[in-house]
Amino acid sequence: MRLPRRRFLVLATAAAALPNRSRSAIAQTYPERPVRLIVTLPPSSAPDIVARLVGQWLSQRLGQSFITENRPGASGNIGTEVVVRAAADGYTLLLVNAGNAINASLYQNLTFSFVRDIAPVAAIGRTVFVMVVHPSVPASTIPEFIAYAKANPGKINMASPGVGAANHIFGELFMMMAGVNFVHVPYRDSLFPDLLAGQTQVYFGAIAGVIAAIKNGKLRVLGVATASRVELLPDVPAIAEFVAGYEASGWLGIGAPKSTPNEIIDKLNTETNAFGVDPATKARLLAIGVEPMRMTPAEFSKFIANEAAKWAKVVQFANVKLE
Repeated sequence: MRLPRRRFLVLATAAAALPNRSRSAIAQTYPERPVRLIVTLPPSSAPDIVARLVGQWLSQRLGQSFITENRPGASGNIGTEVVVRAAADGYTLLLVNAGNAINASLYQNLTFSFVRDIAPVAAIGRTVFVMVVHPSVPASTIPEFIAYAKANPGKINMASPGVGAANHIFGELFMMMAGVNFVHVPYRDSLFPDLLAGQTQVYFGAIAGVIAAIKNGKLRVLGVATASRVELLPDVPAIAEFVAGYEASGWLGIGAPKSTPNEIIDKLNTETNAFGVDPATKARLLAIGVEPMRMTPAEFSKFIANEAAKWAKVVQFANVKLE
């Protein structure tokens, strides 16, 4: 049966509008049930604390529970794959971090691509890292330390929680840019007993984990790894003031499975950006060494791609291999 042209056009237009109307309706009612926020690190870690703060905020703003679910293991790849394989409906989200961008080049046999298979939703904050040394190191500034390291090649031990960890890669970036060499000492258990005893001499760590040791004089801070000085340590110079272009920050954000509807991503982005500027939540983030960041999904996507490319160059230059 042939339809009159006018009737055909009316029906075709209505059919074309159905998907848009459906996606809009989904976004308006989302979320209709609890949402999982997968964290690839253990409970009580700084990212876990941030995830719970964001989850509480989103629960209050959107009227459904955002439940933090810890899935540590394989440097974050286990939890990441859970989200990659989840339905793209906004009900399984990932707390993404700098480690995800490093892993993209560090692990050669992953069954997924972080950059390709996780849709960036919203940035949350930048984790401030600092370069600290044991007080036995005869250097109080970055230039003094570089001079000491060049005069004592192979005699400085750099602690990290493992090969390929952000702490390790941030140190490798410093060595690459400053022209010095450290002996990398990865730890399976806590690295702090040896660091505080002087068995290892340098460490690139998140500020929240070392601030107490800095204040009581057990560690000496030489510089912050962010591109410029930070509010928490306003008198401490940025490493970049002496090693031009050096920048190594942790960061946190929210990701979702690829193909998650843009309307849902935009809704989560709006509410997460509001979290970062709320005075109370901003203060809580700053207290644990996290500086709020606000980005659109497109901006966050570009940021992640740039981070992955940056750390791929460091991994290749330093010939970092997993044990």
